[in-house]
Amino acid sequence: MAIYEGARPRIIALPRSTRAPRAQRVAGAPALDRRRVRGAVRAGRRTNRLGLVLGAIVVAFMLAFFSLAQQVRVSATGLDIGRLGLERQRLDDAAADLRSDLNRLGREPAIRKLGIDAGLGQLGEPLVLPPR
Repeated sequence: MAIYEGARPRIIALPRSTRAPRAQRVAGAPALDRRRVRGAVRAGRRTNRLGLVLGAIVVAFMLAFFSLAQQVRVSATGLDIGRLGLERQRLDDAAADLRSDLNRLGREPAIRKLGIDAGLGQLGEPLVLPPR
């Protein structure tokens, strides 16, 4: 059986104590702390970062598509606002034309002309009847 320097026997039945190692108490030599090594590193396997990179790419694309969707929505809203503004301008122009026609046709000369064109004649002098 080979004995390595720094090797300590492990007792399975009793828990490990938190006191100083036995070699330090006996020999007075400083004991080295054990390094904690993960199981994957100890087995010679490395972590695969491909999944992490692919996940980051997917998240970046999702954020880009969300931003693009918001910009398209804002552009569509801007187009709707422009279209509604043109429609309102057209309706305002039509209302102004109707007001102009009503003002022009509502005066006495226009009414007389419309009556003559319709076949109505000018009224003569009024006939006054004597009282009885």
